[in-house]
Order: sequence, then structure tokens, then C-alpha cells
Amino acid sequence: MQFSQILGQDYIKSHLIKSAASGRIPHAQLFIGPEGSGTLSTAIAYAQYILCSNTGNENSNGNDSCNLKFQNISHPDLHFIYPTVTTEDVKTKPKSLDFIQDWRTFIQEMPYGGLFDWYKILGVQNKQGEIRVEDATEVLKSLSLKSYEGGYKIMIIWMADKMNIAASNKLLKLLEEPSDKTIFILISENEEDIIQTIRSRCQVIHFNGLPEKVIAEALVAQENIDSNLAKKIAHQAQGNFSKALHLLKEDDSEYPFEQWFVNWVRAAFRAKGNAAAIQDLISWSEEIAALGRESQKKFIQFCIEMFRQALLLNYEAPTLVYIEPKVEKFKLENFAPFVNGNNIHEIFKELSDAMYHIERNGNAKIILTDLSIKLTRLIHKK
Repeated sequence: MQFSQILGQDYIKSHLIKSAASGRIPHAQLFIGPEGSGTLSTAIAYAQYILCSNTGNENSNGNDSCNLKFQNISHPDLHFIYPTVTTEDVKTKPKSLDFIQDWRTFIQEMPYGGLFDWYKILGVQNKQGEIRVEDATEVLKSLSLKSYEGGYKIMIIWMADKMNIAASNKLLKLLEEPSDKTIFILISENEEDIIQTIRSRCQVIHFNGLPEKVIAEALVAQENIDSNLAKKIAHQAQGNFSKALHLLKEDDSEYPFEQWFVNWVRAAFRAKGNAAAIQDLISWSEEIAALGRESQKKFIQFCIEMFRQALLLNYEAPTLVYIEPKVEKFKLENFAPFVNGNNIHEIFKELSDAMYHIERNGNAKIILTDLSIKLTRLIHKK
């Protein structure tokens, strides 16, 4: 993957090229950026620049056979660690190597894909992805060997915040005493979720979401769509190129989050002073509880964003509103007056608490039913 294929992030690309060209490469770096900003793509392009001894801004003119290996993400000195789950084929102690073919396909087909896209490939169902100590042990084995081509060995740890405690502690020892010519690139969307002792040993590079202009131009060039449609999608994508592609292809129909959200708030409105309507909330809770935990968490994140958009509209900041509901007879401007400064903090707290308990394997039906009853009270708060 060449730097010229990376959307935007010009300053970061320039910085990485200069550090590699000068030979001043930190042994551990932490790329922090929102989904769809290109953190993983940039890490791979950076690894290619280093391992293939490339020159110039186009990430070429180096070792041709080495660059060819990167087209298939199969360079022997490039290693990956990422969250995994048990499956029908891998029933116990899953590790990244068990899913390497799926991983290569994921990178080639969705270089800007997010964690949820990867989980859909794995088929996580009701499980939650994690980087386990078995992966950290595999890192130790891989990096204890000499590099195949006599240069650097590079380990990319994607979604490093998903490491469990045992894996984090083992990795910490490697970062404290790195092998010669070994480079770690950790990638995360949530810097605070990585333990401080690991963060303190990494050079941190922050990625911003992509500008709307960059996303729109990429959609026109890559997807051959009308520029006006590209601008509209770029605005709705909010800096996330992966989301822009999902919006363009309308492939989120498998999870109709918007319809579920509308059903939920409508049931909450009906439930005030109407005991019979409580059954609608319970039925809704059962429907959402039937999803996998990762889907439940993503849906709650969607609900948080819907409430935030309604609040912005209520506070007369329409230029910041990008969601355009498609559910019949549901208008955000009609819903907005019910989201205000008196209830938004409590609504956000209840949604965040629900996600916290779902992450810790609480009973989803009980958690969501409790959340629904609380929403009934909060949404009518003047």
C-alpha cells in the first residue's frame, strides 16, 4: 500500500516519510484516530516504506519483489495482531494467526473498515472480540527470530485497546526491552482505554477525521458518482470514509438501527401513564437483546448520536446536523424539543451505563428493559 493511496493526512505522511528516510524510527508508535481516518492503511504504507527501502513520496523505487509482497499483505517481516473470537473452526484460545486469510481479505477489500466490519467477517454473534495472551506469546515467538530479509521486523497491533490485562502486561515487557530492529505500531480509536504504562512507551500520533472535501473527491474518483451526491454523503460520513462507502452502497440494511430507534422512542412516548404500552418496550428489549453484544453496543452508540443530533437541532445549530431520518412520519425537528439541557445528561448517562453493563456480559434483556423505562421518564422531562 502506497502513501499516495492514503486519503488526506498529508502532515502525518510527510512526518513518517521523513522519519524513515532519516533512519530515526521510534521502536514503538501509537496511532490514535477515529474509525475511517486511515490509521491502519497508513501503518501498512509506513511498514512498506521501511521494509522495502522505498524512496520519495510515492512509496516506490525500492525493492520491487518486496513491494509485490505487500500487494497481498504477505511480507514475512510484517506481523499483525487484532481482536478475535472463538468460532466453529477455532473453538479455544483463538489468536490472530488463526484468521490470517480473513484478515488479508479484510485489508484488501476494506482498507478503511472498522472494528464492526471485521467482527461481521468473523461472525462474532454474542461474543466480544479480544486480544488475548496467546497473541502476546505469538508476538514473542515471531520477534525472537531474525528477520527474513535482514532488515526490520514490524508488528502492527490493530485495536490495541482490546488487549486483555495478561496480553497488555506481556506486551509491556517487550516494549520495555525491545529487540534490535523491531518496530511496534499500535492502533486504537480510544487512547484512554490503553494502559498508561504502554502509552508512555510509545510516540503518539493523532489522526483527525477526514475533511469532507477529501471524502467527496475520493468518492467521485473511486466510485464514479455525481459530485453533489458525493458532497452529501461526505457530510453525513463525518470524517469516516468507511461510513461514506456504507452510506453509498446502502449496505446497513442488515441492522436497521434507525427503525429500531424510532420504534423505541415512540413506545416510550406511549408508555407514559399507559401501563399496557410497557409491553411494547419489553418486546423491543427482547428484539435488541437477540442481537450479538457487539451489535447491541453499536446500536447504543447510534442512539447516543441520534439524541446528540436532536439536541443540536433543538439548540438551533442545523449546520451541525447530518442525520436525515428515512423512517416514515419521523422528523428529527419534531423530536428535537424533547431533548434538552434538563434531560440530555441523564439520557447519555443511562445509555453509557447500559453499554458498560452489556460489555461486562450483563443480561441484555434486563439492561435494555430498565433503560427503556428510564427513557420513558426522561423524555418527558421539561
